[in-house]
Amino acid sequence: MSSAVSSAPLLVVVSAPSGAGKSTLCDNVRAALPSASRAVTCTTRKPRDGELDGVDYYFLDEEEFLARVEGGEFLENAVVHGNYYGVLKSELRAKLAEGSDVLLNIDVQGAATIRERAATDPVLSRSLITVFLCPPSLGELEQRLRGRGTDSEEAIARRLAIAKDEMDQAEKFDHSLTSQTREVDVDRLLGIIENVRLAKREAIPTHE
Repeated sequence: MSSAVSSAPLLVVVSAPSGAGKSTLCDNVRAALPSASRAVTCTTRKPRDGELDGVDYYFLDEEEFLARVEGGEFLENAVVHGNYYGVLKSELRAKLAEGSDVLLNIDVQGAATIRERAATDPVLSRSLITVFLCPPSLGELEQRLRGRGTDSEEAIARRLAIAKDEMDQAEKFDHSLTSQTREVDVDRLLGIIENVRLAKREAIPTHE
């Protein structure tokens, strides 16, 4: 078995409705998986308290973001809740090229774009795993959104309406997890990653 193939990096795309806990899940999995890193995405939304440019996101103004879109610099980009988000090709490819697994926390719309482009991209097609994290219920999701105290009533209503549509798309992902406890969610995603690695290794042809 070639060590280069057996250790080929994985691109793990994790999506969920807003407030379902995908950011926390990705952070905890990265902490438990030394080979994993995070691709920092770009956004035009304003930083929240404690967020740092280049660490949490690349915070761009709309003019710069659109210039990068025009220049074809994004692997995917979309408008989510009135703000632009995008993943730079250079950011993602550099991490995969250096042998790092990448956990990409992205919305459902962005995951669909990456899934479509991966079909014709050798680097992505051999590394991509898509995972949907589903909240236990819309009622539980509403409690989580209210609990974080960052959204207006109008924003909560909008996010819940979008969440209903997003949950209907769970079957399009390679794997779907219904969120339980933080520890269980982490263990289940780590299990998925390990099973995919094993399947890829077993699929490698052997030569007598």
